[in-house]
Amino acid sequence: MIPFKLTDELIEQIQQLVADKKNADLRLMMKEFHYADIAEIAEELTKYEATYLIKLLDSEKTSDILAEMDEDLRESILKNLSAKEIAGELEELDTDDAADIVSELPKDIVQEVISEIEDREHAKDIVDLLRYDEDTAGGLMAKELVKVKENWNVLTCVKEMRAQAESVTRVHSIYVVDDDDKLKGRLSLKDLLTTSTKTHIKDVYISKVDHVNVNEKAEEVAKIMSKYDLEAIPVVDEIGRLVGRITIDDIVDVIKEEAEKDYQLAAGISQDVEADDSIWELTRARLPWLILGLFGGLGAAAIMGGFEEMIAKHAILFFFTPLIAAMAGNVGVQSSAIIVQGLANDDLKGSISNRLVKEMLLALLNGLILAVLLLVFTWIWKGDFLTALAISISLVVVIIVAGIIGTFIPLFLDKRGIDPAIATGPFITTSNDIFGILIYFWIAKLVLGI
Repeated sequence: MIPFKLTDELIEQIQQLVADKKNADLRLMMKEFHYADIAEIAEELTKYEATYLIKLLDSEKTSDILAEMDEDLRESILKNLSAKEIAGELEELDTDDAADIVSELPKDIVQEVISEIEDREHAKDIVDLLRYDEDTAGGLMAKELVKVKENWNVLTCVKEMRAQAESVTRVHSIYVVDDDDKLKGRLSLKDLLTTSTKTHIKDVYISKVDHVNVNEKAEEVAKIMSKYDLEAIPVVDEIGRLVGRITIDDIVDVIKEEAEKDYQLAAGISQDVEADDSIWELTRARLPWLILGLFGGLGAAAIMGGFEEMIAKHAILFFFTPLIAAMAGNVGVQSSAIIVQGLANDDLKGSISNRLVKEMLLALLNGLILAVLLLVFTWIWKGDFLTALAISISLVVVIIVAGIIGTFIPLFLDKRGIDPAIATGPFITTSNDIFGILIYFWIAKLVLGI
C-alpha cells in the first residue's frame, strides 16, 4: 500500500471538480481513498466544498469521514445537513462515534435527529451513551459486542453469534454473561470450535476477564489496556452487568489527547488549543503562564536588588546569574519530567521520601561534576579562587534544591488531584529561578564574607 500524500495539486484538482460539479469524476476519485485520507482532504477545502463532498458521497463512507475529521469542520458541515441527513450518517456509525457526534450538536435539534434514526435500538443505545461523562469508560465504550449466555450450548451460541456479529465491525472477544446480563467471563474461539455442539458454555468459558466500570476514568482504562496488551476491554455497570466494550482505537485517541494536553501544559499553555484557533483563544491559553513568568522575573530582580552592594564589589557574580538560573530551571524540569512520566505510566514505586533521597543524591553527583568544571574555568579565567569557589558551591546547592523541588512538586500535585504535567512547564522553571538566585547570592555572601 502506497502511503497517502496530500499535495496542493490534488486539492486544486478536487476544488476544480467541485466548481465544475463533475460529480461522477469526484465519486470515482474518492473511491480510491481511505476515509481518513478524505477527512484530511476535507480539512484543506472550504466549508462549502467540504459540505458538497460529504453530500455527494454515500453515508456508508461519509459517516466514517465525519467521525475522523476536525471537530470545528464537522460542526460546520453538520449545520448544513438536515436532521434526516445527520440521522443517516449516525446509522452507519458505531454507537460510540455516533454519540460523540450527537453530543456536539445544538441541543435544539438533538431530539429531532434521534427521532429520524430508523433503527430504534441503535437510537436507544446512542441516547444511553450520552448520559456518561466523555472522560469515563462509559463515555468511551460502544454498545456493539458479541455476548453469549452461560446456559446456552455451543450450537445455540454459534447461531446467536452470527446474528450479533452483523452489527459488529470487528469481533475482538466473545463475552459470557448470565441470565441477568452480568459478566461472567470470556469464550475462546478455539474452545468453541473444538467442543461438542451439545456442550454448555458454562463448562468451557474462561472466568478470568479484565474489565472496567462505566465510571472508571479514561486515563485509567488506557493504563489497564496498555499494561495487559488488550485490543478490547468489556465495560460493566454498577451491578456488574455487561453494557459495552472499549476498543484499542478509542484508547489510542485518549493517549494522543492526553499527550497533547501534557505537552501544552509543559510549554505553559493552560487550555487545549490548536494553531488554527483565534488570536483571543490562543492569548487566553498562553497569557496566565506568561504573567507568572513576569512576576517570577520581577521577584528575581528584587532578590538581586537586595544584594546590590555585593554585586558592586564582585561584578563577576552578576555575569554568572543567567548560568545559575538556567541550571536550576534545567535540573528542575528534568526531575519533574521523569516523575510525571512515572506517574503517567504508573511506574513509580516506593515512598516519596525514598524518591526525594534518590533525587538528592543524583543531583549531588551531577552538581559536584559540574561544579568542578565551573571552578576550574572561573579560576583560570579570573584568577580569583575564592570567588570561583563561591560560585561553584552555589551551583551544587542550587542543583540539589532544584532536583528536590522538581521531584516533590509533581508528587504533591498528583496527591491533590491536580495534573502533575503542569509541574514540567514555566511553573517549575520560574520557582527554581527564584530559589536558585536567592541561594546563589546568599551562599556567595557567606563564602566571600561580605
